Amino acid sequence: MRRPSPLPPTGRAAPAADSASEPDVETSARPLGTGGAATVVEGAAARGGVATGSVTESASDADEQPSTGSDSAAAEDRPAAPVIPLGSAERPAELDTAAGQGPAVETPDAADPRVGIREVWRAARARRRALRAEVRRFTVRQRRRRAVWLGVAASIVVLVLLTLGAAYSPLFAVETITVEGASQLDADAVEQALADQLGTPMPLVDESAVKAALVTFPLVESYSLEARPPHELVVRIVERTPVGSIESLAGYTLVDAAGVALSTTPQQVAGSPLLTVDGGTDSKAFEAVGQVMRSLPAAIRAQVTAVAASTPDDVTLTLGGTNTQVVWGSAEDSALKAVVLQSTMAARPPESVSVYDVSSPRAVVVS
Repeated sequence: MRRPSPLPPTGRAAPAADSASEPDVETSARPLGTGGAATVVEGAAARGGVATGSVTESASDADEQPSTGSDSAAAEDRPAAPVIPLGSAERPAELDTAAGQGPAVETPDAADPRVGIREVWRAARARRRALRAEVRRFTVRQRRRRAVWLGVAASIVVLVLLTLGAAYSPLFAVETITVEGASQLDADAVEQALADQLGTPMPLVDESAVKAALVTFPLVESYSLEARPPHELVVRIVERTPVGSIESLAGYTLVDAAGVALSTTPQQVAGSPLLTVDGGTDSKAFEAVGQVMRSLPAAIRAQVTAVAASTPDDVTLTLGGTNTQVVWGSAEDSALKAVVLQSTMAARPPESVSVYDVSSPRAVVVS
């Protein structure tokens, strides 16, 4: 930005060099009145600068009013107009005062140090509030969905806690023990053995203690527990099926297919066949005998009075009353052999037959 030229000294005209250095401007003459005409210098406004000029008298005015020495002196004493460079943004205060606009007013700076910390803090807080309001407006659906899921989860948790609290409270304590599936066992004896579980909440029933109590009953092959709220505990028992009695020095021992001794009596138990097996209950022959006896239909098993086996492949049954022999062979295809023997006995009763050979179930031999 160019600085304005210094003002000429008071009472003296501007040097000719200054006027010569000014750029060329367009001029136009416009009559000012009837008495004379004045020439106004224009063109600075067209170029973005500040218009300056001087008014001179025309030739006619010069004729009517001849110049005198006093007029020349007055002209020399009149102060010259300030020179303003074209394109300059600065405007002297004298011009504004002359135009009636008054002095220029200063615009307060945005970073005015007189702005206090409180005003800045209030503006920042208002901005944060507006930002939070916009965030809440755009996330209202997400917040509603989250509230629904939280409500459902809280309901489930409360329901689970209430259920657990009720289940582990005395409201669901065991007051009755029911034994099911006992035919050879004494159900009252089993209930007495499990009496220590009375008063215990059902989820806290000690299964290991129940097992220890039922192990003392050899006839129990397996068992299961069932809770029937609010106060009943059901014990389902699967008893062992005896396959026969083994004679020993102590008497007759009733055993099942696994060789578990169920009871020992001085006399043979009625309805149980006498087992004669080489190797005892731990041999393969006894295992084959157990499989054969468990595969027989109840009607045929009730007629068997003796079973003999020296190896797993030569199991032989004896039917009571007629002493009819049934050659069974190995324990393979025992289910098929049982069906074939049943149909053969229906066609040829044991009274008329001495031997049924079903060791080959597809080629039965009757004699």
